Amino acid sequence: MYLRVNPEVKKALENNQPVVALESTIISHGMPYPQNVETALNVEKIIRENGAVPATIGIIDGVCVAGMTPEEIEEFGKRKGIAKVSRRDLPVIVSKKQWGATTVATTMIVAAMAGIKVFVTGGIGGVHREAQKTFDISADLQELAHTNVAVVCAGAKAILDLPLTLEYLETFGVPVLGYETKELPSFYSIHSGLELDYKMDSPKEIADAIKAKWEMNLQGGVIVANPIPEEYAMKEEEINAVIEEALQDAKAQGIHGKDTTPFLLAAVKEKTAGKSLDSNIQLVYNNARLGAKIAVEYCK
Repeated sequence: MYLRVNPEVKKALENNQPVVALESTIISHGMPYPQNVETALNVEKIIRENGAVPATIGIIDGVCVAGMTPEEIEEFGKRKGIAKVSRRDLPVIVSKKQWGATTVATTMIVAAMAGIKVFVTGGIGGVHREAQKTFDISADLQELAHTNVAVVCAGAKAILDLPLTLEYLETFGVPVLGYETKELPSFYSIHSGLELDYKMDSPKEIADAIKAKWEMNLQGGVIVANPIPEEYAMKEEEINAVIEEALQDAKAQGIHGKDTTPFLLAAVKEKTAGKSLDSNIQLVYNNARLGAKIAVEYCK
């Protein structure tokens, strides 16, 4: 009643074949049309090329859909006023039979309902800067503490307080595995200066760690931090200066809560003349390649 699983996705899950979940906020709130639809379909294509079945997740007329059709993705990209849905919003959007775009947290919830173990996104939410005063912490982090889905990302979004985000994840026992890196990537750039405990050198190593975690009944997700490819990365100094400026704008305009991230990403895009959007797209493609390979290994 609340969940509709695409027949291709359902068949793959029943036959222990690799499936990779994808979010829909990136389509409705992350990019302009038609670039959003084009990117979403390309990500699905990359996942297929690397041996897995893509399952883009969204809420359509109050039903959680695991595996949207290309037509539904197109509609998602065009439709105005789709709600951005996190855990707290989910029961309301579903009961009111509305359309909703799933954040990292909600995509994890629906993926877990459907039995999908690997999820690919751009960057996770986290502890916002000045959270000591505002208490603004993304629901993504609590979801990672409780829901058994592995999330492949380019670290947390660079607009956040990365040291505090890492600290929070450690407190709640969420492993952060660096793919071929000992440093937490910071979304648009490769470096953050923050050391990770674990560097993993292959998709198999990552799949083994995920499997061990859940077989030991250690509840909660795993973060696979996959740095953006060097040729698409932005220089830390450059992007940090832009982010500082965007944060000042947000403060001046009284932007807070769930509006903060879309506002900051749009401001950064504008201030970098679209360069940040290109980086964003490339890092998602890069995560899709790795996510599919991890899903393939996990199913073995």
